[in-house]
Amino acid sequence: MFKGLGGLGDMAKMMKQAQEMQGKMAQMQEEMANLTVTGESGAGLVKAVCTCKGDLKSLDIDPSIFNGDDKEVVEDLILAAIKDAQAKATQRAQDEMAKLTESMGLPKDIKLPF
Repeated sequence: MFKGLGGLGDMAKMMKQAQEMQGKMAQMQEEMANLTVTGESGAGLVKAVCTCKGDLKSLDIDPSIFNGDDKEVVEDLILAAIKDAQAKATQRAQDEMAKLTESMGLPKDIKLPF
């Protein structure tokens, strides 16, 4: 296509690959907003659901933990469930990014903005 232009042909190929990657990254970010993970604490007494982008979507609290004397314990369980869900979301996003970069022939541990 770009014969006789030396390195410009390679540059055009690189630009095309960059555009493809940009499109795939945008698509992946949309998918991360829709994928959810569930974090738990207190052996499942508190469950937090968040997207793989880290947005908290729901919180499920077993009514058996509501006792006026245990307010701090309940707060700790809620916080632990949210942190667990966020950690799982981060890991899932990293796993999905590794799949994308590998499919494009890049090292799976490459750090790209996400």
